[in-house]
Amino acid sequence: MQRRYITVDVFTDCAFGGNPLAVVLDAGGLSTAQMQAIAREFNYSETTFVLPPADPAHDAQVRIFTVNREIPFAGHPNVGTAFVLATLAAKPPARLLFEEGAGLVPVVIVTEQGRVVSTEFTAPQPLKRMSHVSTEQAAALLSLTASDVRTDRHPPQVISVGLSFIAVELASRAALRRAKPDAAAFERTFPCDGSDAVYFYTRDVPSSEKPCELQARMFHPGASGLSEDPATGSATAAAAALLADLDATRDGELKLRIRQGVDMGRPSLLLTRVRKKNGAIESIHVGGGSVKMMDGTFRV
Repeated sequence: MQRRYITVDVFTDCAFGGNPLAVVLDAGGLSTAQMQAIAREFNYSETTFVLPPADPAHDAQVRIFTVNREIPFAGHPNVGTAFVLATLAAKPPARLLFEEGAGLVPVVIVTEQGRVVSTEFTAPQPLKRMSHVSTEQAAALLSLTASDVRTDRHPPQVISVGLSFIAVELASRAALRRAKPDAAAFERTFPCDGSDAVYFYTRDVPSSEKPCELQARMFHPGASGLSEDPATGSATAAAAALLADLDATRDGELKLRIRQGVDMGRPSLLLTRVRKKNGAIESIHVGGGSVKMMDGTFRV
């Protein structure tokens, strides 16, 4: 049977930027093993498979696969899949609701003059703050020294809003640029509270770079060893929630512009909103643009 797919670059408004995603449409009837093999064939950080929802009140079931495994939630797959489905509709909907392993994921569709310009997901789970990792171990993951790690706001820690990561703040943009994944340190550290990846960022953004509040990177296991992700919506959502949780603001909306993928030549821009009420996080949102790249069919 022939299956249609569309690929998009996510968290960018330019082709060949952002994070590539393959969206397999009409995936009903594919086995889990087939989905995993297809994801490995595309060899993107994630591939999504769109299936009919279990509840007709929802828009779709979306299954998300890396090259190695199925995961319960991820950020750029939601932004990109919603963009694809909205652009295929005769009239773009205002919102889509996806069934995923981590729960229901609402995605808002932003249009201008009837054209989809961006999409924004709401995290399916509240912020979870889990195990701390020593400064030395966090630095080792990145081939850096302990002096490169900043701990005045938070120690290196596993966090999650549906998928867990170790979050590490670095002291400088130079340290962010120098970082390289260390395989031995990854083997010593992971798995850790369900995490196998490290998300690291800095507030030190030079005026010579495009404006943003944070610059970030993320290392994770890929098809053939450790690799870098150009734009990680799930980790960005968790990091934005952590920073909002630490912020003294009790009521209101905290926004961040976070750039990722710059040092690997796939610049991405992720826009976050975290709503707080009475000092507690009410909701966590991450959005951005997508660009359609390819479409075609394959036979399984």
